[in-house]
Amino acid sequence: MTGGRVMGNKRILLLTENFPPTSGGSGRWFWELYSRLPSEQVVVLTNEHIDGPLYDAQTSMRILRMPLSCPEWGLKSWQGLKFYIRTVWQLRRLVKQYEITEIHCGRVIHEGVSAYLLSLLSGIDYICYVHGEDVETAATSGEHNLMVKQVCKRASYLICNSQNSANIVTRLNYAPAHKLNILHPGVDCEKFVPTALDANFRAKMGWTDKRVILTVGRLQKRKGQDRMIEAMPQILSRHPDALYAVIGSGECKNELEASVKTLKLEASVQLLSEISDADMIACYQQCDLFILPNRTIDNDIEGFGMVLVEAQSCGKAVVAGDSGGTKETMRIGQSGLVVDCSDAANIADTVNTLLSDPEQLVEMGKKGREHVIQELDWRAHVEKATALFEGRQ
Repeated sequence: MTGGRVMGNKRILLLTENFPPTSGGSGRWFWELYSRLPSEQVVVLTNEHIDGPLYDAQTSMRILRMPLSCPEWGLKSWQGLKFYIRTVWQLRRLVKQYEITEIHCGRVIHEGVSAYLLSLLSGIDYICYVHGEDVETAATSGEHNLMVKQVCKRASYLICNSQNSANIVTRLNYAPAHKLNILHPGVDCEKFVPTALDANFRAKMGWTDKRVILTVGRLQKRKGQDRMIEAMPQILSRHPDALYAVIGSGECKNELEASVKTLKLEASVQLLSEISDADMIACYQQCDLFILPNRTIDNDIEGFGMVLVEAQSCGKAVVAGDSGGTKETMRIGQSGLVVDCSDAANIADTVNTLLSDPEQLVEMGKKGREHVIQELDWRAHVEKATALFEGRQ
């Protein structure tokens, strides 16, 4: 897709491990943004994926794939060093082949480190996206902390997905304020839309006569699916028709499945790992309440919470944990609530209160839709991003 204003003579290489069809908010953000920029000025270099060729064939974007996963991101390990040498060599070749003038890095580590090393060799400009949890986690390692400081120092500027992420960068002294730009992830308000009750879809999903609470997100500790599952017995005691549906995959899948079995919640919890984008949107549209019960795990936080924006765009009330930048996704108290989700009992109380007031859920959903259209629609987002890219040329 070609769109937006032409960005001068810039040719951008987006370097990101996370990109569709790999699931995840940051990868979806990058696709939504860069697919709307002039296609002749953008090349994407991303990780290999078994469904990558099929996905890439359906878009006009230039998407190149190579192995971009490595268990070691440090330069001191032989494994990490080999990864960076190979990646930088490939980047150097692609920069020449496509006449790239600027690299956009999906994260500071590891994408930013690769661009930093190439910049030392060739002088090419690069920018980095910051998601909050990435720099918080890096700060716990002496080596990674030093790497992030060097990458941020040489970067032309940083794009933070929330004010919370920018505050983290400032607190950790990674970059001065003038290098920081806030760009919230957005949503396609013409794609994520409210719809009427779809009895056929709900029947297909096993949702008939159920009050569905939905979570979309990677299955990992900080997303909080485990606490929501722990809260389900208390929720079911007041709302026996409640059902918790989880869309996502990740390292905690086995743990979550075990918890469902231990608590005998097989009839009230669904773990939906494999689901199409169309069905995912329909799940947003057909659920009764959306929750992202995130919490801070060590230094791992939720940088923003794009799924909360998508749910509001579909006219759903949302609940989020009070960790990271989730409060920036909603109108607190109007379209959603931000609560302590580290405690299952607190989650249950919040969900029970909302499910007991269907009229409030509807009103909150309307407010959320209004908020997203006014503040977070992709059209305004792309205009802001394009102006940012142009202004830094």
